[in-house]
Amino acid sequence: MPPLGLIAGEGVFPLLVARGARAAGRTIVCAALAGNARPELADEVDSFKWVGVLRLNQWIRTLRAAGCEQAIMVGRVRKAQMYTRWRYFQYIPDLRTAKLWFTRLRRDKRDHAVLLAVADELAKEGITLIDSTMYCADQLSTPGVMTKTQPTPGQWVDIHFGYELCKAVSRMDIGQAIAVLDKDVIAVEAVEGTNVMIERAGKYCKVGGWTLIKVSNTQQDMRMDVPSIGVTTIEKLAEARASCLVLEPGKTILLEKQKVLDLADRHRIAVVGYEAPKTP
Repeated sequence: MPPLGLIAGEGVFPLLVARGARAAGRTIVCAALAGNARPELADEVDSFKWVGVLRLNQWIRTLRAAGCEQAIMVGRVRKAQMYTRWRYFQYIPDLRTAKLWFTRLRRDKRDHAVLLAVADELAKEGITLIDSTMYCADQLSTPGVMTKTQPTPGQWVDIHFGYELCKAVSRMDIGQAIAVLDKDVIAVEAVEGTNVMIERAGKYCKVGGWTLIKVSNTQQDMRMDVPSIGVTTIEKLAEARASCLVLEPGKTILLEKQKVLDLADRHRIAVVGYEAPKTP
């Protein structure tokens, strides 16, 4: 098969994709987003090049030069950095990205719209984005309680109460996670990301025992929009005295899944794949 392109942001997710794709016999060409991707990713791929976050033409040139016809785009871009004082010097777009920004995205710059626009631009150049979980499907969340640690009756009440609230927050493109205790919403995720939201919830909820509910985007596209949970998330939850983590089955990646679940059990945190009951 032709080489597989990997457009890599931050975190472990790109590493898992690279390892899975290599195990499947794919040659991997990585366009690593500067300031976000891990340098050690270079050891997991066949070709590695740093590219600018807002340099879409650079992504395309890197992948096309290697003969890539398919690509996977994974890993978070630290969006909060784009609101710093020096953002206009750090994130200078190329002409193609600027044109996309001021035409197609002029009225809608939400994450989902941006990602779809990027996918369409890649497709124009013969590069098809594919399901980002294709080479690491074994890391996806599954239905039911995934840990030995079980939720308490009170946590089940919070799960049933908070799940639809979290989905509503996602539908409004505010964020994809909330923190709940005794039917009170302690914190809602926004641009800061899940880990920072967890820290904030811990400051407000000194008694602990709260539940984190994290859902996928309502318009989730598995090519480029898969929520992830890693070891760092569990450590943050433990520090913030949380006791339960709720995920959507089949729509969230547990980065190094067994490590995540083992660590959750060590900290007595229940991890649940929750499916809302279907209304008749």
